[in-house]
Amino acid sequence: MFALPFSVWAQEGHNIPPPPPPGARSARCVGRRIPYLEDVTAKAGITFTHASDPNKRYIAESMSGGVILIDYDRDGWPDIYFTNAPTVDMALHGEKVYGALYHNNHDGTFTDVTEKSGLTHACMAMGGAAGDYDNDGWPDLYITCLGGNILYHNNGDGTFTDVTAKAGVADGGFSTGAAFGDYDGDGYVDLMVTNYVDFSLKDLPVFGSAPNCKYRGLDVQCGPRGLRGSEDALFHNNGDGTFTNVAAQAGVNGPNQYYGLGVVWVDFNNTGRQDIYVANDSTPNYLYKNLGNGKFEEIGLESGTALSDDGSEQASMGIAVGDYNHTGRPSLYVTDFADENDDLYRNDGNWNFTEVSYPSGLAMASLPWVKWGTAFADLDNDGWLDLLTVDGHVYPQVDKLDSGGGYRQPMLLEMNQGNGTFCDASTEAGPAIQERRVSRGLAVGDLFNDGNMDAVVEDLDGRPVILRNHGIPGRQWVSFELAGTRSNRLALGARVKIVAGGVTQTGYVLSGGSYLSQNDLRVHFGLGSATKIDTVEIHWPSGHIDTMHNLDADHFYSVLEGTGIVPFARIRPGPAKRP
Repeated sequence: MFALPFSVWAQEGHNIPPPPPPGARSARCVGRRIPYLEDVTAKAGITFTHASDPNKRYIAESMSGGVILIDYDRDGWPDIYFTNAPTVDMALHGEKVYGALYHNNHDGTFTDVTEKSGLTHACMAMGGAAGDYDNDGWPDLYITCLGGNILYHNNGDGTFTDVTAKAGVADGGFSTGAAFGDYDGDGYVDLMVTNYVDFSLKDLPVFGSAPNCKYRGLDVQCGPRGLRGSEDALFHNNGDGTFTNVAAQAGVNGPNQYYGLGVVWVDFNNTGRQDIYVANDSTPNYLYKNLGNGKFEEIGLESGTALSDDGSEQASMGIAVGDYNHTGRPSLYVTDFADENDDLYRNDGNWNFTEVSYPSGLAMASLPWVKWGTAFADLDNDGWLDLLTVDGHVYPQVDKLDSGGGYRQPMLLEMNQGNGTFCDASTEAGPAIQERRVSRGLAVGDLFNDGNMDAVVEDLDGRPVILRNHGIPGRQWVSFELAGTRSNRLALGARVKIVAGGVTQTGYVLSGGSYLSQNDLRVHFGLGSATKIDTVEIHWPSGHIDTMHNLDADHFYSVLEGTGIVPFARIRPGPAKRP
């Protein structure tokens, strides 16, 4: 564990302030330590830079930048994949770019292995997700693109093969978000893909040419308003390496043709079935309730998750999922455009949510910025999920305005106060959080296996940033990596409940979320001062429940469905018992 001088931290304390009244401004964090998040990008050996046109004349040039944490070689250390996209001018001239895969060297550094890995099929890539679609134990990689997506099969030897044509998952539209989840319980992960707008390089909208191509009197790129939206896709896994698009039959194609961006699978009501949430830009969001018969019911408006608290459509982009208030139910945090507060949808049970961004203290801090990737993570290991969000405007032209947040914008760090409220620690966690950037994707995970949750941010303009979390000395933690036998191999959709120090916490194995990005699939819990975990209860996607007792803190545990804790070697790739 690493520690830095306390000069960057507030003095630690344990008094929790009362909740602020509705409409209160976000409070600064007082009387508590704040973890120091250090920019170690150069130290880590990350040299990737996203391709970029400085003027962003077309909407396709503003949306890319997903980042995926994937332990592709199954050595127990998260590796990093950055998506990339050519500018429209580059694409029209046949110039190709592709993303970058960085191997984790276990010593704080990473090595670019893109060429060796075979992840070199160029496209105008947006984001993607990780999932083991054939249950061979090796996580595969799906990349969303404008004009045709890519499914890479992990060969298990450090290389990948493009199997898109065989699998039938190209889609062909302007795809953005993607997430794997087993919605029908057959043990094979299916694939949900959101699509954005109808955009063609052969029929480009003219910069500044229409009312939807103006922003505060400035000529800007056109859209999404004024452009036609697209339907989404649900690819059902046939269990033989192929998929079938069943979105219309299942009721999740988004027939209103809203502007789809973020997507995540999660069991919102602990029914054992995976529901779907989609963040739509400038249009109502979707919540698809899994009916258990291969079909879904769209209940965004009824559930309270489609609009803001005042009933407004918002430009929603990123999604964070977490049990931030220890109810045993996953809540949602959704990022939005400038002058729109982010939405915290508190899960009240039975698919009913209350938007509590103002009473929670989160709304005001988010208003000036254009927010993208976001994640719940216990950054100080106190047992309560915090929030990290990355920002950056869409239009470079806004720097001509006298008011507003500008094109480059700082990140937001909100610390959970344990009473339903958050305090703003954005200026207290070190200079990296305050640096102004044009960020898009965010993924969190314990990159250095030291028990602290780190973050990877991909910027649209320039290099990404690796934020190393130096944590709070004396705080305990525990981490679980799951492997399914009857369930899908990566245990996507599993729910983990622990009791430690008299506190019950719940975590989830999730694909997708954030903004076009993928977090570490291991489930991490901060434990505060607790040195033992009294009980661990794992609800597998198959319906099986494993229970364990009296575990030591500060360990990574590997859990095999139906067996319990096993050495990590037992959950590495090999023959798996199928349903």
